[in-house]
Amino acid sequence: MTVPASVAEHAPSPPPGAGLAGGRPRSAAKGHPDVELIDVTKRFGDVVAVDRMHLAIPASSFTSLLGPSGCGKTTTLRMIAGFEQPTAGEILLAGRPIAGVPPYQRNVNTVFQHYALFPHMDVAQNVGYGLRQKKVARAEEKRRVAEALDLVRLGGYGGRRIWEMSGGQQQRVALARALVNRPTVLLLDEPLG
Repeated sequence: MTVPASVAEHAPSPPPGAGLAGGRPRSAAKGHPDVELIDVTKRFGDVVAVDRMHLAIPASSFTSLLGPSGCGKTTTLRMIAGFEQPTAGEILLAGRPIAGVPPYQRNVNTVFQHYALFPHMDVAQNVGYGLRQKKVARAEEKRRVAEALDLVRLGGYGGRRIWEMSGGQQQRVALARALVNRPTVLLLDEPLG
């Protein structure tokens, strides 16, 4: 599927580093789109979920994929994130092919439609989870978690339990958890749902 301009809307992003100390990581290969899909197809048995999709998402931009339910939006995001592999075609991040690169080795974070928050952890622990997996120093983790919570207007909520948060607050916790790792690409699945 080739995405027409009316479907993939591009808008300038905030300046790099807006709201995050240290800024947004730069693409490893200057001049390349942050994300590029070249003739990407995904089949599930006889069902073609994505059909020969071509898409280039420029660096420092905001892009929306719009379409009816079942047209392949989530499948496309899952392929970019590495949770699904394309049946055919190629996906590049910052000009580099990512076939076979596991999700945890891609500088991509996803906020899922269902936020996948850990109910046994408080808000700060949820937000800092990825940093702990990367073995970031404790003081740095605490600083970056506080910064991410402030960014999503949840400063002071770090000690709350997930079940004490409204649906909108939980969504912001999921967003903070994705932003705290300073990804090159941030994927939001049904962010207005």
